[in-house]
Amino acid sequence: MITAPPPKDDAVEGFTPSPVEPLAHQLLATLAQHRMATTHQLHILLRPDRTRQSVSQQLNTLRRQNLVEFAVLPQAYRSRVWYLTPKAARLTRGWPALRGRPPYPITSDSAASLKTPHTLTVLRTHLAFVADARRRGDEHGHLDWSPEVFHSIGDGERVVADAVMHYTVISGEHGEHRRKLRAFVEVDRTTMSSERLAAKLIEYARLWSYEPPPMGRRRPIGPGWLRWYPVFPRVLFVLTGAARPTLRNRISDLKAMVAQHPLVADFARDVRLGAAVLENVEAHGATADVWVPLAGGDKRSWSEL
Repeated sequence: MITAPPPKDDAVEGFTPSPVEPLAHQLLATLAQHRMATTHQLHILLRPDRTRQSVSQQLNTLRRQNLVEFAVLPQAYRSRVWYLTPKAARLTRGWPALRGRPPYPITSDSAASLKTPHTLTVLRTHLAFVADARRRGDEHGHLDWSPEVFHSIGDGERVVADAVMHYTVISGEHGEHRRKLRAFVEVDRTTMSSERLAAKLIEYARLWSYEPPPMGRRRPIGPGWLRWYPVFPRVLFVLTGAARPTLRNRISDLKAMVAQHPLVADFARDVRLGAAVLENVEAHGATADVWVPLAGGDKRSWSEL
């Protein structure tokens, strides 16, 4: 049965971006972080309590200033998908909240169209977690989701996460208990083979076990991931883009990889791994019992894998 915790009484508005910071600044930071977004997505992410028109007006102002541009999505009622101009990419590069994010400016409508389907689906996944956090009174905002995060796994290879999520679960009568969670998120639109999808688990297992060689006379520092995370993040697979039987089969293949690959099996004993269908996450909430533990067991919340 799908269940989700009731919302806190004092969390009607939830965690939303501060209106003290100008909307223009938040729009530029969000597009720098997420590469691109539709008007609707920006409205839900940044100003859910305001009219969509207020966001549209600010975007059009930024466009007149040559800071943002848009492409039109012909298959989505001609929705606009916004992205930064090279000028804005240079402007935002040094902002504290974006420090360390590699710039990937989009320079044309054609370049935007190539990235659009996957990028917008990854952001759609983020919005599902944002909506759930607001309902529960947890903390998960527009900059707590970093797309396209690269980590070395040795031999000149690297693992690329679709996103790294930072999420704070808040509990207690006065919100005094704060549980900080992190997750690597892989968004699967059924555009690659099921075998290639399952092989992503091997890459994450290699990252988990990878220890960089010591530099000079320095002692080994342990696993490389300790440079960025106090504990290894959960790994969440979010699937969409196919009929339910196909998505169930892909989840079964992920479970089979955990059961059959020795390194992945060791990895799964130490790290929480789960998979869910995006439409279920959106319909019931990210913290509902819609996540299949890849190491076995009943469906549960992603935070309780």
